[in-house]
Amino acid sequence: MLTGINQWCYPADTSLEQVLAYSKEAGFDTVELNVNPAGGIGLTIDSAPEDAKKIKRLADEYGVQIKSLSTALLWQVPLSSPDEATRAEGRKVIEKQIELAAAMDIDTVLVVPGSVSEDVSYDQCYQRSQAELKKILPIAEQHQVHIGIENVWNKFLLSPMEMARYVDELDSEYIGVYLDIGNVLQFGYPEQWIRILDQRIRKVHVKDFNTATGNITGFVHLLAGDVNWKEVSKALKEIGYDGPVTAELSPYKLDPKTLAIDTARHIQLIINAG
Repeated sequence: MLTGINQWCYPADTSLEQVLAYSKEAGFDTVELNVNPAGGIGLTIDSAPEDAKKIKRLADEYGVQIKSLSTALLWQVPLSSPDEATRAEGRKVIEKQIELAAAMDIDTVLVVPGSVSEDVSYDQCYQRSQAELKKILPIAEQHQVHIGIENVWNKFLLSPMEMARYVDELDSEYIGVYLDIGNVLQFGYPEQWIRILDQRIRKVHVKDFNTATGNITGFVHLLAGDVNWKEVSKALKEIGYDGPVTAELSPYKLDPKTLAIDTARHIQLIINAG
């Protein structure tokens, strides 16, 4: 397995060169970049493939790999929206992720499929998001870029059995799961999710969670919560996962570089635990 860190682990004003330099210095194998709003740092919704290739060359110069792309834009334009125009904008975000990933030889993009709310029922979220993903999958297949559906606190896909069914129904080798270990803990046990989802897992995010807190403020840095990291590591090895284990954490307020150094060491401990 590879050690990875997401761009969000650094303060929002951290330059792309600093992200790459700090990550390399800390010993990370991979950096996960985000597709940001227009005007953001690094890749944005307005970036062209040539822009992406320049960033890939920069990462190569720093000696770090980029294996996946994330984005927060789908929270604003979810595939589950009752508004057709909003869903179309969501599709454009994912298509942009795929376009940029293909230009950078990246094999996976992270996708939040939608959200259940008072205005969007569970079955509507399921049906609408699947319908939109079916429109996008031919593009993913053409570019050979995998779509990784992430489990997030969106009141949706709350069990590994349902997540497996959701992915399987889309019937493409280019759709899978981007498993967030810390997000599981409020609803189950991540090692069980790993074994059930098995080869559907494309990439893995890590953060920790304090179950005694039990709400959104319960997320903590690695090794500070209740995730059974030994069992998580063991399960990942059982299914043959050898990709990045990527931290997605809140930055330290005092020194962003220190978070990278601490987290690289923590992830290595996790990988070696099982």
